Amino acid sequence: MSDHDKTPRQPSARTWTRLGLGALGGLLAQGAALAVAELAAAAVRPQSGPVVAVGAAAIDRTPAAVKEWAIRTFGADDKLVLQLGILAVLTLFALALGAFAARHRRTGAAGVLVFGVVGAAAALGRPDSTGVTDALPSVLGAIAGAALLYVLVGLLPPARRGAPGERGEQIEQEEQEEQGGRWDRRRFVIAATAAAAASAGAGVLGRALSGAGGREAVASRKNVTLPPPGSRAPGVPRRAQVGVDGVSSFFTPSSDFYRVDTALVVPKVDATTWRLRVHGDGVDRERTLTFDDLLRRELIERDITLTCVSNEVGGPYVGNARWIGVRLADLLEECGVRRPSQGGPADQLVARSADGMTIGSPVEDVMDGRDAMLALGMNGEPLPFDHGFPVRMLVPGLYGYVSACKWIEEIELTTFDAYDAYWVKRDWAREAPVKTQSRIDTPKPFARPKTGTVMVAGVAWAQRRGIDKVEIRVDDGPWREAILAAEDSRDTWRQWSYAWPATKGGHTLTVRATDRTGEVQTERRTRTVPDGASGWHSVVVTVE
Repeated sequence: MSDHDKTPRQPSARTWTRLGLGALGGLLAQGAALAVAELAAAAVRPQSGPVVAVGAAAIDRTPAAVKEWAIRTFGADDKLVLQLGILAVLTLFALALGAFAARHRRTGAAGVLVFGVVGAAAALGRPDSTGVTDALPSVLGAIAGAALLYVLVGLLPPARRGAPGERGEQIEQEEQEEQGGRWDRRRFVIAATAAAAASAGAGVLGRALSGAGGREAVASRKNVTLPPPGSRAPGVPRRAQVGVDGVSSFFTPSSDFYRVDTALVVPKVDATTWRLRVHGDGVDRERTLTFDDLLRRELIERDITLTCVSNEVGGPYVGNARWIGVRLADLLEECGVRRPSQGGPADQLVARSADGMTIGSPVEDVMDGRDAMLALGMNGEPLPFDHGFPVRMLVPGLYGYVSACKWIEEIELTTFDAYDAYWVKRDWAREAPVKTQSRIDTPKPFARPKTGTVMVAGVAWAQRRGIDKVEIRVDDGPWREAILAAEDSRDTWRQWSYAWPATKGGHTLTVRATDRTGEVQTERRTRTVPDGASGWHSVVVTVE
């Protein structure tokens, strides 16, 4: 044998064509699998789709530090980024699997079924799973994708039998026999085009049907008329706003209110079929209430500032709204619940939502006289779906992860020793009162104001305690007291302003607040985990 014969032969152009078209077949198979799964999920429920189920499972298993990074980096788009990431990984896997199937047809096509197994396991493992039917979208999608990949590979150009780098398997011989030794491009193009068109149609139809499935919920929200509250919120003082451009509006519009949760698909709950069950330790009279039951009760209206525990120092995840709802303590007392300080056996209230989230709140805080409520309305209208329609829970003075259950469907009285709620299992604190915080809204970081009087302004909050004083420091100079706007209530944030005689050059502006207990906001910087960030907010500006 000559040295030339010993040299490995490079793959032929036909081999590269076969591998490339195999990768394309894998991509089309992925599209078909996802489209069929989307269509099936519309018939089962949107949360059972493989991308949503796998994404939710990924969120559940992501370390707290990574979640905080995602929220800090992507904000409200964190869920979109996650889903795009999942699709990117699926695309790479599909391309590789298609190329592999070009050499090993049956094995490669069977590999698509792995998608079905992963998606089905993720859907069945969700806390809000409704049963075996949740696995159907992933299974049906995988079967459709595997079948399509098998067909498309069968239409590829014949492989060179025994070519170097290939095994010369029987599969290749069968393909050559099926093709008669010649490749009909037209058949492959027609099949690929038809598959793409059918997948697109199925995907669009699935989306439309999923949307239609929420029409009853949308209609039920439109039909809600909130009764006048029996206990109205006091009027907001005229001077509750400082009147400085750039400061957050006293009331945060519902459309701009922060949203931090784990729901990849916002639950669309029909108010006419919604139910709330109250049960557990110390509940003498278990109850199941409808939305109309709550509407018939006396409603309270309150201005309350909510804060997310994921809010970094100076961050955006805080907002103020006017809420209407049912006083939660009254409902619990009617069920026979007593506070732990009064001998009640339960010290934790576990709220469960339609998407399986669990949130644990201290019973003592819920029933200590503060305006903890089951909220039905926000800023004068029924709750938006993003913020919990038809009913959400909120407790002034506690971070949202231990108080603000959206889409609530169940309240169970238990103990902290007996049960750890969702976030507690992920290294967050069991109890988390809101920390005293302040924020500079204007000027923005790296602003370039002119010399002279520059208005520095922002907001401060210490729910349940109220804000007593806000101070500003320029560089390393002395603390100067800012002017406080009028207080609405101790459960709302408070605006402040300071007229700064700005001099030319670079400067660091720092703010701190003091609450009504006399506690000064700490300088010590801490992360959001386990019970909220702390530290002073600063901005750097250059005065020209």
